[in-house]
Amino acid sequence: MTVAVVSVSKYKSKSEELFERAKKVIPGGVNSPVRAFEPHPFFTKSAKGSKITDEDGRIYTDYCMAYGSLIFGHSHPEVIEAIRQQLEAGSLYGTPTQKEVELAELITKTVSCMQMVRLANSGAEATMHAIRTARAFTRRDKIVKFEGCYHGAHDYVLVQAGSGATTFGTATSAGIPEDTIKNTIVLPFNDVEALEDAITRHAREVAAVIIEPVMGNAGLILPSDGYLHTVRRITEEKGIVLIFDEVITGFRLALGGAQQLFGIMPDMACLSKILGGGFPLAAFGGKREIMENISPRGKVYQAGTYSGNPISVTAALTTLKLLERRADRIYSGLADLGLRMSKGLKDLISDRGVGAQVNSLSSMFQIFFTDKRVVDYASAKTSDTKKFLTYFKHLLDQGVFVPPSQFETCFISAAHAPEDVDATLDSMDSALSKLR
Repeated sequence: MTVAVVSVSKYKSKSEELFERAKKVIPGGVNSPVRAFEPHPFFTKSAKGSKITDEDGRIYTDYCMAYGSLIFGHSHPEVIEAIRQQLEAGSLYGTPTQKEVELAELITKTVSCMQMVRLANSGAEATMHAIRTARAFTRRDKIVKFEGCYHGAHDYVLVQAGSGATTFGTATSAGIPEDTIKNTIVLPFNDVEALEDAITRHAREVAAVIIEPVMGNAGLILPSDGYLHTVRRITEEKGIVLIFDEVITGFRLALGGAQQLFGIMPDMACLSKILGGGFPLAAFGGKREIMENISPRGKVYQAGTYSGNPISVTAALTTLKLLERRADRIYSGLADLGLRMSKGLKDLISDRGVGAQVNSLSSMFQIFFTDKRVVDYASAKTSDTKKFLTYFKHLLDQGVFVPPSQFETCFISAAHAPEDVDATLDSMDSALSKLR
């Protein structure tokens, strides 16, 4: 692959200039903490397929893919054309549309637990509304979440969270009342005994257990064999609503998400990222008897002016129909590329004698700079984040963009080719050679 070369001079890059301007009007210079890195992030001008181009003309092979949102890569032509046609008919109505119904029907057909669905604008909104609905259904207050699982930046779940909250050392955000935190029970992931003990002590108080079936916000962390089935059994026995946060895994690991891959039926699920096809959209849904508690049918209030807006819904319909038509080829192809990448990276680590682990599943992967096997939040935090930053910056210099945090996940899209992966592995080899 050809990488645009920027000559070194006394002049600042456009990205550096933009960052200096941004810091004066945007806290930290970014609109999401995960986008920040030293000395400054690059600012994007355009993107197409597997490549992203910054304001200085540098081209990168992208494994961030908007944090897993773009399963077909950047600017898929069918999605763009569908949006162009919808724009001519209007961008926002504030009324119901036929497309909303079609999308809801397609989601309920595809995601097994979602008998009814409501649309929202972000994954954080979806998890917030799902928790509220579960509380109303059970008439209980407490929830259980897991260390390092990130469910959005709202009060009840921003306790020992992953993603940027871990990167910047604020696992529990300032500004959250202690009384709110008292209703959130935080447990270690992959620890059956801890879950059984907590549920035994608090069963009559716990409304919901919310979990990323595959953790994607503390790096990539997989559930141990049988763990999710045990979570399902315990919650079912105690009448606790089990919420799968499939904001990342929905349509990523299979057409029906992680619940299809692992053969588990939660009570509720939350979707976003891939669902929106590159536009802001989310959904939460579940069993009919739970969802019918939502206004105007029930007493749980949930609303949003942009919820179900025709632009995002059009992108979602186009994306899901593409996935449905090509599911076998797309998911097998993504799995093949993921295996090519993870095996290649493991071989490089072994050859270079670097203390590191690679966790991977289908088109998701991450390297951890630790000698310990990474199975939960605590083991993920043993990673050497300084080494990761050195690795990240060297990859960036080589024209490869991965998420800038040790505690995120890399994603492969259908737009990536085997040649992209092979060239990236060469860059990774060079980066690892700097860490010995």
